[in-house]
Amino acid sequence: MISKLIDHTLLKVDTSQADIIQLCEEALQYGTYSVCVNPMWVSLAKMRLLDSQVKVCTVIGFPLSATYESVALVEAELALMSGASELDVVLNVGALKSGDYYRVSTQLKTIVNAIRNVQMQDTVIKVIVESAVLNEREKKLAAEIVVASGADYLKTSTGFIPNPHLEDDVRFFKSVLPPDFKIKASGGIRDYQTARKLVDLGVERIGTSSTKQIIEQERVLGDS
Repeated sequence: MISKLIDHTLLKVDTSQADIIQLCEEALQYGTYSVCVNPMWVSLAKMRLLDSQVKVCTVIGFPLSATYESVALVEAELALMSGASELDVVLNVGALKSGDYYRVSTQLKTIVNAIRNVQMQDTVIKVIVESAVLNEREKKLAAEIVVASGADYLKTSTGFIPNPHLEDDVRFFKSVLPPDFKIKASGGIRDYQTARKLVDLGVERIGTSSTKQIIEQERVLGDS
């Protein structure tokens, strides 16, 4: 079932404690791979999902990554201490667009290495590249930087910027990434047909807040 590939996501600015509790209940009901929440909700999500197989994912430098490297490092460490087992780290897109590839690469490697060294060797790290605002050359450079950083996944979007070309971006990343490098597709995935197409293209994880709708559509179509 496609639910096993879904990071059930809620990152809205007006998210309340009740919303996070509902998110976790839905994740348990539908059997999603994880919930993805903002850092302040990690400990609550971890508590609600205790003794289940649903993991807790959070975001670092979200959504702009236009902050200090030291801030991202502290944010990552606190998230891990609070119970997160997966971190979606936003690439410094502004620096990438400025041609400051050394800064982008160095910052990302520093963050990844620090996460690996906090006695959390098995932490899954996904890097968000916000592909909707990148041209082809920048996408290729971003992919190379993500691979070189030691991260586990390239993630396409924060979800804050619409991307009508998500499927094309996934195809492009599949063509430039090493064959075994994983992709998390996100950004406007609201129905089962889209999610299924992305999985068929080779993505290993789907980030969406439309989990209920996607799974109900899957049941109607009889896919399992």
